[in-house]
Amino acid sequence: MEDKNVEFIPKNFPELKNDRLLRAALGKEVDKVPVWVMRQAGRYLPEFQEVRAKHDFFTVCRTPELACEVTLQPLRRYPHLDASIIFSDILVIPQALGMIVEMHPGVGPVFPSPLQDPSEIDNLKEEGAVDRLLYVGKAITLTRHRIDGKVPLIGFTGAPFTLMGYMIEGGGSKTMSKTKEWLEKYPKDVHKLLSLLTRVIIDYLIMQVESGAQLLQVFESSADHLNREQFTEFSAPYLKDIRSGVKNKISEKNLEQVPMTVFAKGGGPYLDVQTGLGYETVGLDWTVDPEEARKIVGDNITLQGNLDPQDLYKTPEEITKMTIEMVQKFGKKRYIANLGHGITPQTPLESMKAFTEAVHEAL
Repeated sequence: MEDKNVEFIPKNFPELKNDRLLRAALGKEVDKVPVWVMRQAGRYLPEFQEVRAKHDFFTVCRTPELACEVTLQPLRRYPHLDASIIFSDILVIPQALGMIVEMHPGVGPVFPSPLQDPSEIDNLKEEGAVDRLLYVGKAITLTRHRIDGKVPLIGFTGAPFTLMGYMIEGGGSKTMSKTKEWLEKYPKDVHKLLSLLTRVIIDYLIMQVESGAQLLQVFESSADHLNREQFTEFSAPYLKDIRSGVKNKISEKNLEQVPMTVFAKGGGPYLDVQTGLGYETVGLDWTVDPEEARKIVGDNITLQGNLDPQDLYKTPEEITKMTIEMVQKFGKKRYIANLGHGITPQTPLESMKAFTEAVHEAL
């Protein structure tokens, strides 16, 4: 689906009317706690299901007009949302490196030919990878125009360790046994692959900023598979490099700095390590106590989270009560309300309404 509107140029964007998210990320005062939800453009929405009935998942990702449409869908339904996140997938990076990724119904992402051996790292096509991802930039630019300044637009990426895990396991894995074997047997090759992914991610995020992304989130979705020593060796240095690399390149290109969020699912035990990575915001999963987290990270970092997505299956009254209690624990300063992971496909529509409304009513 080609559309002449896709050729919007990333400038002259409509003025931002609601900057709560950006203010919270930067530690500025807010009138209300901002709220958005990971995977808010997704399968729980019937209008998203309608799009998916006609188009393959990665076709939606690669078609700016479609990606823009599904990005905007939750905003039409839930006026209390304070941000939008571009519809895409973390696995577009392995695709851009030349790997095949398919989305199988009921299974999720599948790599028909995962990395079997470290020698295959040399087959990855790093050169031109970001050029092969320009469709994400086009979707961001189009969405910035269509969103008409209503809320900021978030860009994102998977973190190097998480991406590497998919590339080795061939899809999602409960044990990550093949990846863990690589960490033990081939640490030097693992660092080579993580460095390659880090370089591509930095350029990919810069392209998103140039296209109009106003905040960036890095998803380390597999942090729960790493012990402290492994997190410190195979995740944290690359997360830190991404933050400093993006910051430096933004300065070199005379662009406006954008706040960045790191979200390490299962990374609660390593919050002290995450505090030193340089991100404005640290996302928390639902296992972390808000008050404990604040003690660890201090007052100069914004926290994001962290209602358990499963709590959205409770009654709207229960959701409202739990959400208000959560927001009051975090407080109004340096806090962005969210779930502790992505919203799940069967979540009732009224649950999202109860959650987003309760955040704004809480303080």
